[in-house]
Amino acid sequence: MAVKAVGIKKLKAQLSEYVRLARAGETILITDREEVVAQIGPARHRPPLAGSLDEILDQMADEGMLTRAGLPKGDWTWKTEGLGLPAGTAQKILDELREDRV
Repeated sequence: MAVKAVGIKKLKAQLSEYVRLARAGETILITDREEVVAQIGPARHRPPLAGSLDEILDQMADEGMLTRAGLPKGDWTWKTEGLGLPAGTAQKILDELREDRV
């Protein structure tokens, strides 16, 4: 099927018509000041992904839906760093603030 191009103003005015064309398999390029900025077309219908998480991610990457990370995660872990204050400091500050309210 042929690819059509339409400006934003005309697309807004005739959106239902362009959705009907997309449903029928047409691809519509959307232009803004003669520059193609987006496209609409028929939805891709495919069966749900199955398998392990890595298999699903690989399949999605093969279909161009995502890009896999270039570096492996390795064995890093998230480590929170405190402010280096003695234990109980936060509680003491809260207690002092609460005393001011009474």
